[in-house]
Amino acid sequence: MRWIVWLATAFCATSGAAWTRADPVAAIDASGATIELPAPARRIVSLAPHATELLFAAGAGHAIVGVLSPADAPPEAARLPRVGDSHALDLERIIALKPDLVVAWPYLAPTQVERLRGLGLPVYLSDPRSPAAIADEIDQLGVLTGQTRTASRAASALRARIAALQERQRDVRRIRVFYEIWNQPLFTVGGGHLISAAIELCGGTNIFASLTLAAPQVSVEAVLEAAPEAIVAGGDGPVPPAWLDTWRSWRELPAVTRGSLYAIDANLLHRAGPRFVEGLERLCVVLDDARMRLRR
Repeated sequence: MRWIVWLATAFCATSGAAWTRADPVAAIDASGATIELPAPARRIVSLAPHATELLFAAGAGHAIVGVLSPADAPPEAARLPRVGDSHALDLERIIALKPDLVVAWPYLAPTQVERLRGLGLPVYLSDPRSPAAIADEIDQLGVLTGQTRTASRAASALRARIAALQERQRDVRRIRVFYEIWNQPLFTVGGGHLISAAIELCGGTNIFASLTLAAPQVSVEAVLEAAPEAIVAGGDGPVPPAWLDTWRSWRELPAVTRGSLYAIDANLLHRAGPRFVEGLERLCVVLDDARMRLRR
């Protein structure tokens, strides 16, 4: 009889564990839409390199089954299956992976992303527009993946670093900044771009903040007229792009006169992931240097 009672108790315990259902989860994405899942996501396709980094930061890297190229950070992301690049998505492969959550960038192949929605796949749009919003998205992804504790720790650490920068830059002299994404054609960032928010936090003023496009094309004449006191270019890695030096021929520019031409690793500052804060810290350092040069 004792053995029968033990067996019945063990069966109930294991059956209960097997039939336990996770609670539904919900989060609001960058478009303002509420994404609801019947249970935390266990199979995720990430359709943006920055989103892949955010998911790993939130503690959900183990649940990613497909990524968009180039997914190269953290190192584990480089080993994950590719489901397309910035030009096109491999919809058949995405569907075959049977994701219960897709995390996408709003500007990536919108018609293809809409097809995924039409197939019933939940799509969370990730598009942080400020440094603080990066931490917020880590929290949101933590909710959708059931990793709230890990995500909260990562988000809190980012917020602390951002707050420290804000405190240091609170009363600094504001300087005019031109941020160059590319030289031919000449592209910069508009006022609604994340990099523009970074310039603002570091005590700078984006000379093209009045432009509404995220990455508008501008003319050399418009840059000369705005007379930036610092020119910052996004480069591939720590090495300054060769085209940054072409500004030296415009000797009337305050940035050139003072030698305030800088490069920042675009892999940090052009991705709205957790490493963005490293790029932000670097940006504040170079703008402090430009400020010091103005006092000479």
